Amino acid sequence: MATALILIELFVVLVFIFIGARVGGVGLGIYGMLGTFILVYGFGLAPGKAPIDVMLIIIAVITASAALQATGGLEYLVGRAALFLRRHPDRITYYGPLCCFAFCVFAGTAHTCYSLLPIISEIAQANKTRPERPMSLSVIAASLGITSSPVSAAMAAMISSDMLGGQGIELGTILMVCLPASLVSILVAAFIENHIGKELIDDPEYQRRVHEGLIDPVADTNNLKEAETEHNPRAVRAVLAFFLGVALVVLFGFVPALRPEGVTMSETIEMVMMSDAILILLVGKTSVKELPKGNIFMAGMNAVIAIFGVAWMGSTFYTGNAEAINHALSGMVSTAPMLFAVALFLMSIMLFSQAATVTTLYPVGIALGISPLLLVAMFPAVNGYFFLPNYPTEVAALEFDRTGTTHVGKYVINHSFQLPGFVTTFVSIGVGYLITLLMR
Repeated sequence: MATALILIELFVVLVFIFIGARVGGVGLGIYGMLGTFILVYGFGLAPGKAPIDVMLIIIAVITASAALQATGGLEYLVGRAALFLRRHPDRITYYGPLCCFAFCVFAGTAHTCYSLLPIISEIAQANKTRPERPMSLSVIAASLGITSSPVSAAMAAMISSDMLGGQGIELGTILMVCLPASLVSILVAAFIENHIGKELIDDPEYQRRVHEGLIDPVADTNNLKEAETEHNPRAVRAVLAFFLGVALVVLFGFVPALRPEGVTMSETIEMVMMSDAILILLVGKTSVKELPKGNIFMAGMNAVIAIFGVAWMGSTFYTGNAEAINHALSGMVSTAPMLFAVALFLMSIMLFSQAATVTTLYPVGIALGISPLLLVAMFPAVNGYFFLPNYPTEVAALEFDRTGTTHVGKYVINHSFQLPGFVTTFVSIGVGYLITLLMR
């Protein structure tokens, strides 16, 4: 009877995750909250712990990022990246994804890659490189940037006191594992991608579009100009101010002794990044009224609402059935702890959010006694939402590739993002695991 009741409660959780993911936007949060209400008032479970710490960090970081966007700093960075990529068109399969990765590490969100994807596509096309190669990997690299960023929502969740922060894992530890592991995985995937598919001039779909006049290769080559060298000095100062905030976060993360006694890393990020937003606006000479108008602020607030509802629902379900869940999973995890990475991967497909996946499943991994360092190595597994080609960055890449080489196949799951996604996931977790062995 108890097992049947738990399965019914699990069904409720999965149904509202599915509906919320399908609705999109804040849907994951509001439907997750409805699921929490049903679990508490319908099934009598005690409310779990709401992810307040994570939400506050996200608000602070997003405020600083939105300030950077309002000052034109983000646009300036895109121009510098475009100039660099256009100077190295023959290495676009490597440099394109690496630029997307760097942008997302810096900004803490994969959505910054929207500005780079059309540039990568046009440079590849003009250079007669199959755009599918850099485009598909760039989308995956953007996701890896989130799990390597000191200012991402997912990282905020990881180092919060409710997660690995409470297990003695500092920001510096996660960065030392995930940054090199992600870089290696991107380089390996880029090497493989360079041998995928026909060359652009031999691709039937590209030939069809050229023949029908949808693509003019000569005109595209002539129109590919370098980014403007002139820039707004206020935007440059805003970028430097943002870098200062990120640098302080990294410094306090790597050297915990610099923090006053009793001050957690979560509190430090909240104070530093929210204060940094003031400096960014001051040096960028931008009104505070402009801050909430950009897409970064809106996306960040969507993330806060989504995490609030779905993570609280997951926490309520888990804490209400902790003994039964731990008993069911302990045997499997004790014999093969890495199987927990599979659970993270599958959950991320449903949640479409690294931070939501972390706040939902990592408490389970901690309760099961999985080594905190091993949980760090598994962090890239939360990027599994590439499996279905309906995440916004994937949809954007499909639209920006005018040649049609970046595509979704007949069976939907046979799409361009699968190979680089699985390659980077396996390699980054493998390399991360090796790094953690050296740290013990």
